[in-house]
Amino acid sequence: MAAGLAAWLPLASVSWGQGAVPDDAQESNEEPLSRSQRDALYATLQTEVAELERHLNVLKKVVKLVSPTVVHIKAEKVERSPSHRSSRDKIEEAGSGVVIELKGNHYVLTNRHVIKDARIQDITIGLADGREIHPSKVWGDADTDVALLAVNAPKLVAARLGDSSAVEIGEFVLAVGSPFGLSHSVTYGIISAKGRRDLELGDDVELQDFLQTDAAINPGNSGGPLINLRGEVIGINTAIASNSGGNEGIGFSIPIKGAAHIARQFIERGHVVRAYLGVNLNVRFSTTMAVKLGLPRKQGAHVTGLTPRGPAEMADVRIGDVVLRFNGVRVDNDTHLVYLVSHTEVGTEVPIDVFRDGQVLHLTVKVGNKGDYKGTR
Repeated sequence: MAAGLAAWLPLASVSWGQGAVPDDAQESNEEPLSRSQRDALYATLQTEVAELERHLNVLKKVVKLVSPTVVHIKAEKVERSPSHRSSRDKIEEAGSGVVIELKGNHYVLTNRHVIKDARIQDITIGLADGREIHPSKVWGDADTDVALLAVNAPKLVAARLGDSSAVEIGEFVLAVGSPFGLSHSVTYGIISAKGRRDLELGDDVELQDFLQTDAAINPGNSGGPLINLRGEVIGINTAIASNSGGNEGIGFSIPIKGAAHIARQFIERGHVVRAYLGVNLNVRFSTTMAVKLGLPRKQGAHVTGLTPRGPAEMADVRIGDVVLRFNGVRVDNDTHLVYLVSHTEVGTEVPIDVFRDGQVLHLTVKVGNKGDYKGTR
């Protein structure tokens, strides 16, 4: 379908050939259209628009499939007044969420900052059919800003999850949510970039690997789904870059692969267990350093320390190595490697590529449990 849509794009941007005259310049010297000519032009237009609408009906089908899965979330919170320490103010956080099904049960996936500091009885979930329900259990992970709400109600519709690792820049997407409290608003755009990290977010989210989109995202969209043209959730809309507080075409979404990994851990363990490699990484690794080591450019994560008998040391990773790939994924920098490791199942054997003494070595590491170690990644 993306190819079908793309086929229409050149029609909107025809370049002038040599000696060509713009249409408005030609028409300025032409006689007005006759009634029969206008009717013929209308008929032609009807035919062309019908063909265009045949392609654009894909968007309508996606919205029809996804809308029943999107919820509006209200979380009433009590906040201490900065001017009167003894008094407290009630505030209401509004956001969005999406119903998913895991292990035969229904849950709402959203952002932690939407429901943070709210008591479970003060969280209200507005369903697409107008019903309001409350969660029976709530989990949240500060490092990723992912939250999961257990829900139990008849006739819940769960969204289909896609593969965010297969998303490409330029892919068409839709964002669905409740901006400014306007529930089930739909916006349209593309994936503008991938792997956005080191964003300065209010809740200091440590593990970042955002998808960037120009689909309009505003306050209230937080926690709502980012959808591909197959009607699958590929991200959870989380933040915007804005000077005004409103949409400026730069929104960020948590890839659904990472969010679903966190959600499954909530269900299976009741808390998040993170994998561990056992390395110290050079946060100042530069292009100059990379070239000096023999790399053509800055890439990967530079190892400056190892946990004794940790997973990396046991796999023959050495100080000075540059980790280029982890589990088949090219490593961009130190924060990217930390993200990749943290979203790996504990105990998994993972192939890694390291650069050492001018050569790329292929190793296998069995990642450990971060809770068993301290001080390194």
